[in-house]
Amino acid sequence: MSNTTDWTIVCHSDNGNDATVSRITKNAAGITVENIPQTPATGKGRNQGPAFFGLDSNNLCLVHSPTEGKIIKQDTLAADAFPAYPYRDSDSQTIWYMNDGDKDSGCDDVSCKTGSSVTVVRHDDTAELIKTICVGRGHHVTTFTGPDTSFPDRKKRAFVSNLLDGTVSIIDNDPNSNDYLNVIAGINLCDAKRENGQDSLVPNNAFPHGMVYSSVTGKLYNLNNGYGSIAVICPDSLKIEQSFELEGCSNLLDHPDGKFLIGKGADRKSDNDHVIGKLSVINVETGEETSVQNLPDFYPSVYRFSQDGNKLYVTSAATGKGVQKENLKYNIMQIWDTSKLPALTLSKELTIGEADCGRRPIAFPQVNGKTEAVLVPNPTEGSMSILDPETDEILKTVNLGVTAKKELNFEFWEKQMYGA
Repeated sequence: MSNTTDWTIVCHSDNGNDATVSRITKNAAGITVENIPQTPATGKGRNQGPAFFGLDSNNLCLVHSPTEGKIIKQDTLAADAFPAYPYRDSDSQTIWYMNDGDKDSGCDDVSCKTGSSVTVVRHDDTAELIKTICVGRGHHVTTFTGPDTSFPDRKKRAFVSNLLDGTVSIIDNDPNSNDYLNVIAGINLCDAKRENGQDSLVPNNAFPHGMVYSSVTGKLYNLNNGYGSIAVICPDSLKIEQSFELEGCSNLLDHPDGKFLIGKGADRKSDNDHVIGKLSVINVETGEETSVQNLPDFYPSVYRFSQDGNKLYVTSAATGKGVQKENLKYNIMQIWDTSKLPALTLSKELTIGEADCGRRPIAFPQVNGKTEAVLVPNPTEGSMSILDPETDEILKTVNLGVTAKKELNFEFWEKQMYGA
């Protein structure tokens, strides 16, 4: 590995009964792994317990205490601190952390009572908690809009989908506005054709999960998992302008050029013995599903484009049960050629460590705007594979000293880092 570039990444390993935070550093001396000291679990549960946001430049844990309404810096971390999922607003110095709410009710009973919350934090070493915003019931996906070359008058807004309600909360994201960080409107995703003629049900069966913005059309594309459709939303009028079918996908990803969307999903019903993964390419201007790739015995967990958009990295993880799971390949990673979309061609399949869990994320450390590595964890084995971003060869596999039996997540407080 090159000794000319340094990077740092932080990951949170959920081991079932407790968790471990590891800081992995690459420098001239090589790669080191440091695990943050633990303190006993608080036993407060997901809504009232500590949420882990990341490590600051002094290697201190940034911990959100919802009951105290502030962020605490400390050199240890409670064993039951959970990772909050971040969305970085690239046009400002903020990160938005999602709270899905109580597992059963979907509500944040500390901050919101009838819904769950979004916590907005200043993305610098002050780590100032700017505001906690009450939205609908989670899980949430967030997309930001604002002025750009094609749409110079576009307002700065954040769109937060609410899975259990079937709605989207619209938040004013203009620091110069009197309504800054207030919910200013909502969109009901209810489709009367799928709800026995009722057009305003909340909650409904839309179950939104996957929302992206296209710089080409200037529209938002919201995937309604429950309906098997994509709602096309105008970010100015907040109207659903059209809807088109997309069956079998559970998430959306937008290509950097704004012309295509990639949907991913898995079919667990057609074959009792095999899970069939799916990757779909959708033309944003026509809504046409232009190509579909079926992936036998492969569950596409997390997927992300390379910096230039010419490659799509797709990690495997576990799903299904019985024979389906026995036949599943959850120790590989696929790399797809996306340089000629809508054509999608598998260019490489790598054998890596196992992810006998539902989610295997990806991280891309950058130095001076250049991607220096592709990081892929192997949760079951407690290790991380480091790939060369140009050749996609495995350069090294690092032992993290822990195993994540449930889930491993990267934390994205480091500014020279992106992924999921």
